[in-house]
Amino acid sequence: MYSTVYTGGLHGMESYLARVEVDASRGLPGFEMVGLLGSEVKEARERIRVALKNAEAALPPVRITVNISPASLHKEGTSYDLPVAVGILVSTGMIPQDYVKDSMIAGELGLSGEIKPVRGILPMALEAKKQGLKRCIVPLENLAEAQLVEGIKILGAGCLIQLIELLQCRDGVPENLLYKDIMYMEKTEKNTDADSLSGNVAANMERTADLAQILPDFADVSGQEGAKRAAVVAAAGFHHLLMIGPPGSGKTMLARCIPSILPPLSTQERLEVTKVRSVAGLMEEGAGLLKNRPFISPHHTVTSRALTGGGQVPRPGLISLAHRGVLFLDELTEFKRATLDLLRQPMEERRVQIARNSGTYVYPSDFMLVAAMNPCPCGYYPDRNRCRCTPGEVQRYLNRVSGPILDRMDIFTEVSRIDFAGLAGENAGTGADSRSLRMQVMEARARQEARYAGTGLRFNSQLGPGEIRKYCRLGLAQQQYMEQLFHALQLSARAYHRIIRLARTLADLDGKDIIEQVHLSEAACYRMADGKYWRKKG
Repeated sequence: MYSTVYTGGLHGMESYLARVEVDASRGLPGFEMVGLLGSEVKEARERIRVALKNAEAALPPVRITVNISPASLHKEGTSYDLPVAVGILVSTGMIPQDYVKDSMIAGELGLSGEIKPVRGILPMALEAKKQGLKRCIVPLENLAEAQLVEGIKILGAGCLIQLIELLQCRDGVPENLLYKDIMYMEKTEKNTDADSLSGNVAANMERTADLAQILPDFADVSGQEGAKRAAVVAAAGFHHLLMIGPPGSGKTMLARCIPSILPPLSTQERLEVTKVRSVAGLMEEGAGLLKNRPFISPHHTVTSRALTGGGQVPRPGLISLAHRGVLFLDELTEFKRATLDLLRQPMEERRVQIARNSGTYVYPSDFMLVAAMNPCPCGYYPDRNRCRCTPGEVQRYLNRVSGPILDRMDIFTEVSRIDFAGLAGENAGTGADSRSLRMQVMEARARQEARYAGTGLRFNSQLGPGEIRKYCRLGLAQQQYMEQLFHALQLSARAYHRIIRLARTLADLDGKDIIEQVHLSEAACYRMADGKYWRKKG
């Protein structure tokens, strides 16, 4: 007897609907699986055989042939176990074909018949809904994740025995099944327009009030008002930020406070970051849509594969896990130069492509890079009263960061040593807190969203030369000032455009529609550290 069961397959961040075809016929008993299968899928034969036996549905002495299509796509992972087992049950007559019609089934089987969680359930459920299927059957531990998809019936099962009884009962969940073994949920479409950021700054502030209580607060950072200002500018325009300063000056603390001033994730962004974690297999049991923006801080010994993603079966790397959030590289000069240079293309294209024999996998990487470093091996340059490094040692240390990476950093800021008055004086702890700074950032973001509506742009940092001419027009006085800066600082074209983009963000923070000279001047100051330490003029 022939049967068909639908399941979901993963290819990069996207899922596709796979068709599991099972034929049980007379002949020499056997169990064959075809369809460009990886080793994990081929090994499913023994898992399925033993799981069915322990679920009191042992395989009859027939020849079973399984084909998983499309055969042009390489299949990896353990999510094919459950649909193949259900297909066998249909082919052997234990379950009618109509009972699994319009259903997407995915899950891993244990030898005892336990249904174990798999990665990528969220994109699979989204694809099932897109293809017009009416029901998803997933592992119980993936139930909450699958329920994030609206408008499709979701069924979660904990073991094969209960799932067989459920599928044999077409009208619903049998009374003898325990809630802990079978969970069923049907959700309806909901209007999520209220989650939009534009025009709703106050509402979003209330939504993130509890978030501010668990994240480090800028109010806890003593002094460093200049660095705080740079962090606000970076957060407002989603600019990349590099902090340079001696040990103990607060660079790491400043970086960890940045998520507390970022706007809350929109509904679409929450779905995107949750989808990345689902594909990476990092979703916790019972977790819903992620609420907080990612903050990823890898150790400087991180490998290239861990940072950008990859492997024999490609998975998202740390830069994709930081999508829509912050990637913080502490002690930037301690990272391998070759590893850092891998960030160049993802920072420009906001995605990373991994090529394998089985195809090309694309993962998102739209992150805000925040980096911190010492100015020399001992950390105290240019304070010659404390620094004992030779000029050659300083230059070799700074050159560990390549020029192309520096070119992609929008803001350079020095974080100076804090004196005693800043720590224990009358003004200690009186700086702006994260709540007030977050309000400034959200208002600036709202202005950008209104300006770039319908263009595909979201932040000032994304502006190219053409968009700069359209959205960052300068008056005559401002043009003359920029001409003076261009010649005095010997700016390159890239540095010139970077200053204009930063000035646009500074104007948004001030609530100005027109870029003024004070904004251009402050933006140019964020290039001074670059020239000071790397002896560049632009």
